Amino acid sequence: MSEKPSKNSLHHFMLISMPRMEDENFTRSLVYICEHSEKGAMGLVINRANNIAFTDILPQLDILDSNITDVEQPIFTGGPVQPEHGFVLHTPLRNKQWKSSIRVSEDLCLTTSSDVINDIAHSAGPEHSLIALGYAGWGPGQLEQELADNSWLCCPFDANIVFKMAPEDRFQAAADSLGIDINLISNQIGHG
Repeated sequence: MSEKPSKNSLHHFMLISMPRMEDENFTRSLVYICEHSEKGAMGLVINRANNIAFTDILPQLDILDSNITDVEQPIFTGGPVQPEHGFVLHTPLRNKQWKSSIRVSEDLCLTTSSDVINDIAHSAGPEHSLIALGYAGWGPGQLEQELADNSWLCCPFDANIVFKMAPEDRFQAAADSLGIDINLISNQIGHG
């Protein structure tokens, strides 16, 4: 049985931007929705690795030791809101809790403290993680209006897409999971 969004929330789902998306922050983007309620929504763009190297962020977090083992971890542009803040979307680790970590689903956590980055850098972190700078945010009713305007498609969260696929393949894979060829959808709504 496939997961369906509740009537009032897209929490723990993914949004696929439609071809008519005009905001360049979200063109061809795939967004994981961490929170969605009547107060608004918060998510992370999960298919846009940026040019910042993992080792570049470590000194800013006072992680300076020379025993860093995981230097290939990509950094993502999570969205246009607070791009100076880091967010780590990750699988839980049994018997381990980081300082600022919340469980967003049974199999996923969101952490904003640097202790998880330190553990990732030393191969002691979660099995799967995605590090993003900034987030996508919507005020009350804003995401619902964008959905009504056909700016987004919604699909169930898929850990394989988020954690096992190359960033450049995630958008298409999410669309494929719905059986949709996103490249054939017109960006002209209502014009024949």
